[in-house]
Amino acid sequence: MLDALLDILYPRRCPVCSEIIDCRGELSCIDCRTKLIPVAEPKCSRCGKPVELEQKEYCYDCERRKHYFERGFSLWLYNQDMQKSMAAFKYKGRQEYAAFYIDELLKKYGKAIKDISPDVLVPVPIHRNKKLIRGYNQAEVLADRLGERLHIPVLSELLIRTKETLPQKELNDRERFRNISEAFAFSHKERSRYKHKLQRVLLVDDIYTTGSTIDACAKILKANGIDEVYFASICIGKGY
Repeated sequence: MLDALLDILYPRRCPVCSEIIDCRGELSCIDCRTKLIPVAEPKCSRCGKPVELEQKEYCYDCERRKHYFERGFSLWLYNQDMQKSMAAFKYKGRQEYAAFYIDELLKKYGKAIKDISPDVLVPVPIHRNKKLIRGYNQAEVLADRLGERLHIPVLSELLIRTKETLPQKELNDRERFRNISEAFAFSHKERSRYKHKLQRVLLVDDIYTTGSTIDACAKILKANGIDEVYFASICIGKGY
């Protein structure tokens, strides 16, 4: 009853086209879902990027550099429609889009995520100055929604962004590595909130490109006693 009333007072907008959704109870326009390109096989066994050749086990990025995470789960390719959707989600306050993203993520990867049995979810942090301006961390919004659905605790401040960095999308591979180096710290205070043994962490972020950010987070986690690190993202770039 409450949800129906809210839909009338504050009608949902489609995360893809941003128009009011005609069909009550839906999280997006039915037709708009066809504009999103799901990550499909063949794909990289490590990061999950699609690859062109079925016989290739890893994408170009994963072949040439060591990763600190075990495996990744990403939902859609980062095409033009998802770029617009993500921009609205991150910069224009459309936090409600997370309901659609996480609903679709769980349809595809819910069982796989349950199978790895993460102890906690950890959102990739943004710098406090950026969070103050934006009002929220989009990765934290996603992690909270995912944790609520899977009944997994979220440690939002286990990782802290210690320095402001340039947008990764504007940099080449070498610049990305330097940009993100030593950008994160581990919070033992936040760790103390979780009273059990902490072995497996699922990092949550909006977009995975080369993996520099996820790697930097995973490296810090493993240096502080975490055995296995996985990640889930809504979008991912293409492999080779």
